[in-house]
Amino acid sequence: MVQPAALPFLAHFAALQDPRQTAKVLYPLPELLLLLLCGTVAGADDFVELALWGSEHLLFLRRFLPFARGIPSHDTLCEVVAALDPALFKTCFTNWVERLRDPGPETIAIDGKTSRRSHARSRGRGPLHTVSAWATGQRLVLGQEAVSEKSNEITAIPLLLQRLELAGALVTIDAMGTQTAIAQTILDGGGDYVLALKQNQPGPCAKVEALFAAPPPAMATGCQRRLKSPQIGRTKIPHFVTVQSRP
Repeated sequence: MVQPAALPFLAHFAALQDPRQTAKVLYPLPELLLLLLCGTVAGADDFVELALWGSEHLLFLRRFLPFARGIPSHDTLCEVVAALDPALFKTCFTNWVERLRDPGPETIAIDGKTSRRSHARSRGRGPLHTVSAWATGQRLVLGQEAVSEKSNEITAIPLLLQRLELAGALVTIDAMGTQTAIAQTILDGGGDYVLALKQNQPGPCAKVEALFAAPPPAMATGCQRRLKSPQIGRTKIPHFVTVQSRP
């Protein structure tokens, strides 16, 4: 019989405490965690689909753990997951994902999304907004932070960044994340950043435009490049200007 410790994935979640009474547990927590992982990777969006996927792939799951009583109902899955310590689960998940990353520089895209079908208007519950860190080269979500509203992404992004290994990474964020505190958090973690500017930030936008239009002599070590990229029926020639940052 294969023991749960034989699965590296489960070892990262060993700190999770099963909230159920031991004598009443029919479906061990390691089995539920393995089902959650495999079903989610396979594209299951909710607990109903997870239970269905597990029933259809029970032989596959039994290659790793016994699943002596088969697959639990979607209600059981939902109740157990809801009872887990969310902060501890997030820590375990982040630590596991960090182990999956290949060493070396990485481009990390920070972006906010609203989960579909996550609202319940009849109960007065709005949709779920999350801020995610996406390793573009490895196509891997490194971490997520939930926010009550999309406008709260500014406060959630630093919390997410502080949990990531940023040394040598290039972090990209859209215009909402162009904040001094966020940029400093990235630098403190040993990373670099690419932040977007829009005209709804007139002060910083005007300063940056002026800098690139006429960079000071001490910073004018950059270059101008024209890159040709074929488009539909025409050739687009974007214009780039680079300048050296202050030491």
